[in-house]
Amino acid sequence: MKQNGRRYAFIDTHLEERRRRNRLRALQPLEHLPDAEVRINGNKLINFCSNDYLGLSQHPLLKARAVEFTERYGVGSTASRLICGTVECFQRIEQKLAALKGSEAALILNSGYQANVSILPALADRQTLILSDVLNHNSIIQGALLSRCYVERFRHNDVQHVRELLHKHYSSGYSRTIIITESIFSVDGDKSDIATLSELAEEYEALLVVDEAHATGVVGERGMGLTCGKKVDLTIGTFGKACGSFGAYVTCSERLCEYLINRCSGFIYTTALPPAVLGAIDAALDLIPQMDGEREQLHANSEFVRSSLHELGYNTGDSTSQIIPIIMGEETEALKMSNHLEEKGILALAIRPPTVPLGQSRIRLSLSALHTKQHIERLLDVFAAHGSAHAG
Repeated sequence: MKQNGRRYAFIDTHLEERRRRNRLRALQPLEHLPDAEVRINGNKLINFCSNDYLGLSQHPLLKARAVEFTERYGVGSTASRLICGTVECFQRIEQKLAALKGSEAALILNSGYQANVSILPALADRQTLILSDVLNHNSIIQGALLSRCYVERFRHNDVQHVRELLHKHYSSGYSRTIIITESIFSVDGDKSDIATLSELAEEYEALLVVDEAHATGVVGERGMGLTCGKKVDLTIGTFGKACGSFGAYVTCSERLCEYLINRCSGFIYTTALPPAVLGAIDAALDLIPQMDGEREQLHANSEFVRSSLHELGYNTGDSTSQIIPIIMGEETEALKMSNHLEEKGILALAIRPPTVPLGQSRIRLSLSALHTKQHIERLLDVFAAHGSAHAG
């Protein structure tokens, strides 16, 4: 006999549990404005949670190139890359990207999440060992799970632990070993030791894969990330953050690129990116190498905000980048701070478990080259006033 509502009881149970633990999420419609501001419910807010690190999402050249590519190639790619979706601009952009990254080859994919959940299964078989940083992004975690092989997590940014695990498993009969990490971690803002990981990968004959999503455009030679000039087997990055557009990429050897074209399901079985997006990517790759001044200002502002927050007594963890966590502890405290900031005209959202570990809920600040001195002063004034009131 049918029982009304039983089919969906698990949904209600899950949502109620999220609500009870202050982890329920909801979509917030907003309007992006120029100069690092947004409008929500008619109110202007300074945006300190966007990944638009160089402000390129509103850049005139990206808009113009998107229109140009649309007029030339149409609004859709019409098929997957291996069917008839590789319009000629794809390979030209991939060659440009490979030259900027100093790699033999590059391959454009549809999103960073898609790249991470499909690259690892393409590289691994059931007898592979994956060593993954404990704080890697969820997309990397899911990619490792989909690989259906043995996964061992190493302590965050602990290269000695990586060495111990490589030594322990070196003669264990695995078909191959893959080390995967991020170059700049997305919610902690700290950096991995790429040089040492590269040496360890070479010593123990492992493949080194590095996600440069939050480093592309922001650090390294010509803004091309921390892996430039390092021996890294495969780099993953996105165009949806500092590049201001959408999509993802891998850079690697020609040999590995050919392998992925024939093996990576996330590349093979999806319709290719539309020409407008490719136009914006193309423009971003022209601009980013010339933006050393914006990067210097971004890093200076990040260091100033970080040191100022330290002086005010806030915990910013081990951040050394444009991503600055303000660790509040419990979910309720992070939500209260986020709401307080919004009341004061600042958009900076609370990041809660399961995105971060229990007791590590935080406000994640993301600085942009568009932030002015006045924006930063306003941010710090709000934190200073809140800290004084809380201490009182």
